Amino acid sequence: MVGPMAHSRARPNPADGKPLVRRAAATVGVLFLLIGVLGFVPGITSGMDDLRFAGHGSGAFLFGVFQVSVLHNLVHLAFGVAGLVLARTVTGARTFLVGGGAVYLVLWLYGLAVDHDTGANVLPVNDADDWLHLGLGIGMIALGLLTGRPRR
Repeated sequence: MVGPMAHSRARPNPADGKPLVRRAAATVGVLFLLIGVLGFVPGITSGMDDLRFAGHGSGAFLFGVFQVSVLHNLVHLAFGVAGLVLARTVTGARTFLVGGGAVYLVLWLYGLAVDHDTGANVLPVNDADDWLHLGLGIGMIALGLLTGRPRR
């Protein structure tokens, strides 16, 4: 159907009028939820028989690359929920992106400092996780700063 009637049945876009920082935070939150769920899906996560609650002994790898544990997946899920909740306001969205990015930079430093083969590697993290955490930290902070500025 074409013309004015075609639009009367169309659903409104939930992103219409929503500040970019809120959309960015919600998108990042959804991505974290997705990653958290995928960490429990056999085939997408290899070595599910070796999935442990926590620690370096977990032999599960998301996409065959990123070492994960139940705790690691739960952190992703919690981060995703936090992102969606905080995306409800501009201040919350900016806080989630900048603060969450800072948390991921600290996690990157943790990954560099901890011996990956010891009990101190609680989450667990490997070299691929370390690079991903660096990228997430920088990316989230950049999103928060660049999309969180008021329009002129």
